Amino acid sequence: MPPAEALTVPTQSHGVSLRSGASQTRFKKTWKSRIPFASSKARTSSHDDGLSRENTQSSRRSAKSKKNTWWKTRLFAGMYNDIRRRAPFYWCDFADAWDYRVVPATVYMYFANILPALAFSLDMFEKTNQSFGVNEVLLSSVLASVVFSLAACQPLVIVGVTGPITVFNYTVYDIITPRGTNYFAFMAWIGIWSLIFHWILAITNSCNGLRYVTRFSCDIFGFYVAFIYLQKGIQVLTRQWEISDASAYLSITIALLVTGVAYICGIVGTSSLFQRHVRKFVEDYGTPLTVVFFTGFVHIGKMAHIELLKLPTSKAFFPTTERGWFIHFWDISVGDVFLAIPFAILLTILFWFDHNVSSLIAQGTEFPLRKPAGFHWDIFLLGLTTGVAGLLGIPFPNGLIPQAPFHTTSLCVTRTLSSSDDDEAHKGHPTRVIDHVVEQRVSNLAQGLLTLGTMTGPLLIVLHLIPQAVLAGLFFVMGIQALEANGITLKLLFLLRDSTLTPASDPLKRMQRRSAIWAFVALELIGFGATFAITQTIAAIGFPVFILLYIPMRTWGLPRWFTAEELGVLDAPTASPFTMESVGGNHGEVVVPEGRGEGVLSESDEAERGERGRESLGEEVRRGGGKEGVGRRRNSFRTAERDGLDSIEKA
Repeated sequence: MPPAEALTVPTQSHGVSLRSGASQTRFKKTWKSRIPFASSKARTSSHDDGLSRENTQSSRRSAKSKKNTWWKTRLFAGMYNDIRRRAPFYWCDFADAWDYRVVPATVYMYFANILPALAFSLDMFEKTNQSFGVNEVLLSSVLASVVFSLAACQPLVIVGVTGPITVFNYTVYDIITPRGTNYFAFMAWIGIWSLIFHWILAITNSCNGLRYVTRFSCDIFGFYVAFIYLQKGIQVLTRQWEISDASAYLSITIALLVTGVAYICGIVGTSSLFQRHVRKFVEDYGTPLTVVFFTGFVHIGKMAHIELLKLPTSKAFFPTTERGWFIHFWDISVGDVFLAIPFAILLTILFWFDHNVSSLIAQGTEFPLRKPAGFHWDIFLLGLTTGVAGLLGIPFPNGLIPQAPFHTTSLCVTRTLSSSDDDEAHKGHPTRVIDHVVEQRVSNLAQGLLTLGTMTGPLLIVLHLIPQAVLAGLFFVMGIQALEANGITLKLLFLLRDSTLTPASDPLKRMQRRSAIWAFVALELIGFGATFAITQTIAAIGFPVFILLYIPMRTWGLPRWFTAEELGVLDAPTASPFTMESVGGNHGEVVVPEGRGEGVLSESDEAERGERGRESLGEEVRRGGGKEGVGRRRNSFRTAERDGLDSIEKA
């Protein structure tokens, strides 16, 4: 059984590109010849369907060349190619859902999506004079999940109500209502203008800019979102003092217990305790069962006599306030219609970055995805849901962090490499690796339909029984889990760790300048601190602009002080070249220009490829892969050569 490293090398070498400095090569096979099936027959195993990055690859030539300037942009090209590449796998997205992993993923994402969204509704309920309540948040989540599960190019991305949009909604309320402006009509026009801006960005292929987005910017935004979760959890607990001290202290105890139990369930799932089926059950259902248990726990003994704040609910399927579901957007002055434009621009910037980062992280390099991605079409859909949400008077939904990567993680099918495997590198050191991801549309759709069912009268009564302290605990555990996997946290832990006890295999330890690590982390923390500070002021709606400014700084500013080798260790592309093909590949990976022939590199490029190949093989020997590891690498090179990469043999 090959180790995890040996598994990842072929998948990253299969599809769009094999990196060689600033050079790439492409396959000559067309995307039609790589469709593994001609019908939508259900398959019970994803191992036998021939589905891989190699045979789901579209070899459309990139439009990028030195002559291609912005005024020659091929309008609609991004959306067209996204649909063309993903459409052949649409029915397969439903057939592949015949897998057990879909069940726990659906249950987990239902709780992980709806409960934080309901807690966010508390903020909007109080700070917008009860303009938004539980039903508005539920309907927003339903709208997003149904549209994106059925029509998106990447259905794994969970879309719903986020912390940043909560800040946006009540900040707009604070600015607009003192002027006597109709709040819902104004929000409707923000949604309409934002729909137009989203569609313009989709039509003009703006998502090609994602090739410049690396872990640097994603880690800053993920770090910010994780702290927003922690902050909201604390804010929920501070409200408990409105009743009594006993209520507040009991709520703090419950929140900490929920955090501890749910976190331990996650640890058990990745440990060696118990049998595998027991571990998986605890990992898959630990968090939902924790929420259910502690909802009933507060009614035991003397705790039953202590009043706790619970979720405010309203009549089933009706808005919180006395109004209809359709907003009279014409009940507003012409001046306010145009005043909504700058707010819509800020919302569009937020959603473009937030949704695309959620999509990138959900399709990160750690996930061996095999179906094509699409960013342009999904931004078009996001504009549609934004406009519809404005007309319905509900919060605008967009991609969720950390729920989106949590969803992909919950769909991972893993296997353990143990001492019984024919693998010297892992002998005596059992390691769990991801075998494949169950890529389908059903889990996202199912959790959305469950959310729709929650809007019924009986389930709204059940929601009303959940103490706010339980939601605070869920905020804490999700924030902690998001921080654990964040690159900023990992670098900080490295810097604080005893260097003599740090494994030599840690890439950061190979860096000659430790000051470079400190400088890189300091820049990330400055970006996070500035973003978090802005959200605490009246200028909160402008916070995404600051993070966006970090993207050009990373691309063109940091290389002036950091060496290429240092940036290669400190930072990396968020997603693999396979995922990034729809936006032209990652920055620094240039597609072979039209005049040089597809799949053919220049002599200088081939020489550079050969030199890098020899260095790569030597590095694998130094890492402990031995002759067997080198043999596997060479075999993968030969496999790639049979698929049309003739220049690999020289490596």
